[in-house]
Amino acid sequence: MTETRWAFATSGPLPTLISSDPVNSSDSSSSPVFVPRPAPESVPGPVALEDSRFCRHLAPAQLEFVQRTRQERRYSAGEIIFVEGQKCDGLYIIGEGIVQISAASAPNRTHVLSRMEAGNYFGEMAVFDGLQRSATATALVDTVLHFLPINTVLELLANSPLLAASIVRDSSLRMRDFNRRFLEESLKAERLQLVERLSRTIVHDFRNPLNVIGIAADLAAEEGASVTARRSARDRIRKQIEVINRMMHELLEFTRVVPPKAALPAVSVSEFLQDMLLELRSEATHRGVQVKIEGLLPDAILRLDPPRLSRVFTNLYQNAFDSVSGRDGALLTVRFSTDETWVNTEIADNGVGIPADHLRHIFEPFFTHGKDHGTGLGLAICERIIREHGGRIEAESEPGEGAVFRVRLPKNPAPAGL
Repeated sequence: MTETRWAFATSGPLPTLISSDPVNSSDSSSSPVFVPRPAPESVPGPVALEDSRFCRHLAPAQLEFVQRTRQERRYSAGEIIFVEGQKCDGLYIIGEGIVQISAASAPNRTHVLSRMEAGNYFGEMAVFDGLQRSATATALVDTVLHFLPINTVLELLANSPLLAASIVRDSSLRMRDFNRRFLEESLKAERLQLVERLSRTIVHDFRNPLNVIGIAADLAAEEGASVTARRSARDRIRKQIEVINRMMHELLEFTRVVPPKAALPAVSVSEFLQDMLLELRSEATHRGVQVKIEGLLPDAILRLDPPRLSRVFTNLYQNAFDSVSGRDGALLTVRFSTDETWVNTEIADNGVGIPADHLRHIFEPFFTHGKDHGTGLGLAICERIIREHGGRIEAESEPGEGAVFRVRLPKNPAPAGL
């Protein structure tokens, strides 16, 4: 695995994270070329070498050594000084101008780590570890640099512990701040992606039921519509309202932050599952699906959140009903079992099954399979609820042979007096 390293400004303003795309974004294999920020309206004046942060702790003899061995290098605005992955040859002190430090975090995506002004220095990390450059340096304006060859820097570090300590301290402070900023930027990007996906879900999945409602309303409003036609339109509208309501609940549940509870209530698993079976059998009768029960109801007391856990089983058996809809011999099997650690409940169907390439994604948010409508959040919510109970939810399937969903809840000692 490739180790990712970052270059940090060792002085001046704290690093900033600003996304920028390579110029040649269509060819990720080409050498990286970065677009520099527009030149600022005012550029700080030049800083003498002896007044730079790098030279501030040097003795007169060491400063004279730096002045004697340094090389002056000039770069035009937009010119690259070195690129990420390049072999390290030394350290740079900015005498005049502005330098941008940037690094790639993903193909065709870079982050600006810092903008460094006259008096600062950069390129020290590769000198320390002897590895390749971990970032790209670009002159934002016409820039004058004092280049110190790597041997010069190593000799100075060997003879000036104060210089070494100063560089390490500067790098550590910048690294701490960069980590914080990078985390903030990553969280912000994740939030934006979530908002985008939620928006797409709302637009896409709500369009169909709204269209049905519109058509049904038009039919019911026709002058010659019969009583039967109007009743049919009413039923269609009610059904689509239920669909919209269910999707709204899923969106709200997915975005809801559940506050931690000191302790969940102690609940009889047998009584909880009996209530679940009553609802399941009623729905099965309405849909014409046979229900088979295997195993005894678990005789255990667990700490549960019944309303949220009911949502899990309702979602699972509703999915099973959808899977066997229209099939001859439609069958839904519920199995109960316990062991030393878990209380297990399985809901199996003999429906169409789930393709293998879909099976590993079914608990991911916004993933849908085999439904004309839905947010793709149902199973993701189920997985989160079960995880919050300390349990597990698993799925098995063979295409054409149905699917099995297994909910495993951990046994907890019954509270005293219950």
